Amino acid sequence: MDIQRIENALLETLAASPARLTPRYLEKTISAIYGLDKTRAKALLKALVAKGELEYTYEFGSTYLVLSFNKPVRISDQVVVTPPGHRFQAAPDDVVVIIKSGAAFGGGRHPTTRLSVRAIEYVLKTMRPNWLSADCSVLDIGTGSGILAIAAVCLGVKKGLGIDVDPCAIAEATENLNLNHLNDRLIIADRKIEAIDASYPLVIANLRYPSLKNFYPQISRLTDSGSFVILSGFRLHEMQDLVGLYAGSNFESAWNASNAQGLCSKPIQNARILTCMLHF
Repeated sequence: MDIQRIENALLETLAASPARLTPRYLEKTISAIYGLDKTRAKALLKALVAKGELEYTYEFGSTYLVLSFNKPVRISDQVVVTPPGHRFQAAPDDVVVIIKSGAAFGGGRHPTTRLSVRAIEYVLKTMRPNWLSADCSVLDIGTGSGILAIAAVCLGVKKGLGIDVDPCAIAEATENLNLNHLNDRLIIADRKIEAIDASYPLVIANLRYPSLKNFYPQISRLTDSGSFVILSGFRLHEMQDLVGLYAGSNFESAWNASNAQGLCSKPIQNARILTCMLHF
């Protein structure tokens, strides 16, 4: 029995899951797929907690197991998220983003954050648009902790603006900016999208479906031909309408991804998904 393979599959499932998973659910799933009895399945989970890979969380009367971000965690091919004060031996192509745990959304735990980072990598490292070599900038709408704007700049964008209307998010994103020494390249502002009057080659919006739909006119206004828009945070059943809205006029879908596959390889119907749109 390859325990390491089972552990890796379990960690991948937790990373991709759109919902928090209970220890009992994970024990049953491991037993059903790999034939481990309850005692060995429970021991495997406890070992991952002891190694700092997983941690328990308690919410609304239930206990869940989630990925531990009390140490450096790789959330994409190149991006590693680490809390302040931790050392990480980065590979030559790695990008290390320091994020202090707080109340603002975007610590790396949520699937939509990781999906968005994957999309940023795809645009900047695979597509490598012409504007990347110029004085390009990124706009992060609803920046939360600032993680996506920080990742974009660390991956090659020259400068950027992260906007949010939540005072807590503004304070925490500003602190994360300082931790990553990006004060001269990124601005965090308490500003609504309607107040933005500029054009951006890269726009990121990790928001819920209603906001992404309502922001379409503004996002279209803030982008030009060749711009990329990364949309994340909506659910599978909302995709057709949202992509149809954007792709129906100024945009085309350039890349899609989802967190809809789990350890059981069964689609999760309410999974969060992402699409990368190209303004043509």
